[in-house]
Amino acid sequence: MDLNNYATMDPVMLMSIVNMKLRDEFDSLEDLVRYYDIDTAVLCTRLEEAGFTYIEDANQFR
Repeated sequence: MDLNNYATMDPVMLMSIVNMKLRDEFDSLEDLVRYYDIDTAVLCTRLEEAGFTYIEDANQFR
């Protein structure tokens, strides 16, 4: 699944997709946002508003 519409995507679905990509395809959040040309602050804010925080040691949002 693509992340082109991450700014308007349902936040629970977004978290699920981002975590899947972090687990399967990317070693870090920085790599993911660079690859998809995503604004890190916008992505993190969208997920934080839904109650999810990026845990760097786990490389996932919880």
